[in-house]
Amino acid sequence: MTMNLFDLTGKTAVIIGGNSTLGGSMAVALGGHGADVAIVGRNQEKSEAVKKQVEEVGGKAQCFSADATNPEDLKRVLDEVLAWTGRCDVLMNCPGMNSPTPFFELKMEEWDAIMEVNLKGVVLACQIFGKYMVDKGEGGSIINISSVSSEPPLSKVFTYSASKAAVNSVTKFLAREFAPARVRVNAIIPGFFPAEQNRKILSPERTASILGHTPMNRFGEAEELQGAAVYLASDKASSFVTGSLLRVDGGFGAMTI
Repeated sequence: MTMNLFDLTGKTAVIIGGNSTLGGSMAVALGGHGADVAIVGRNQEKSEAVKKQVEEVGGKAQCFSADATNPEDLKRVLDEVLAWTGRCDVLMNCPGMNSPTPFFELKMEEWDAIMEVNLKGVVLACQIFGKYMVDKGEGGSIINISSVSSEPPLSKVFTYSASKAAVNSVTKFLAREFAPARVRVNAIIPGFFPAEQNRKILSPERTASILGHTPMNRFGEAEELQGAAVYLASDKASSFVTGSLLRVDGGFGAMTI
């Protein structure tokens, strides 16, 4: 008999922002390891593309439309997911919004917009899906997507850095809060995983600076987040892991000048 710590068969994973580049890659990994995957996002075309990828690796997926900052939308999605599979075992929070606006030029409208998506969205999802898991009493896993900008903050992205530092704090707070119900709360800290459109706006100087601070001397590929996602989703592989911030950053966080 082979031992498989990473089998997610019978579990349902809700991935908010599951139609994004990184969220989609992690959705495929969870589906490929047996989870039924609920892909939640506003762009249905992108969601359908991820659903197809999940099905190509033998998984089962369904698309759900929601604004991650709207509690009524999230409550509806929970009801729809429960109607689909009857359960919710894993919640992954992937939505993200960024901006390089210099601090003295920052308007509070932009601050609010970024905080709405990056922080409020995470808190709302943890309230709604987390409460379901805690009340059900069968355990569960919440995985928040943080960033290397969370600690220490990254130059040029003030609001994004502040929002992701808050996500780390929320993760640790809820890990303690939910532990008695065996609901684990962890965060993944990705390094630089620029999608094609981001690579185009990175100046040569910024790219050189990032790579000079990354011991592996390269950007990450979306697939390189898949192992961390499956590990944290599995209550066999990471049953005693909660409140952790798991770096997948090519060594970025280990470096100083």
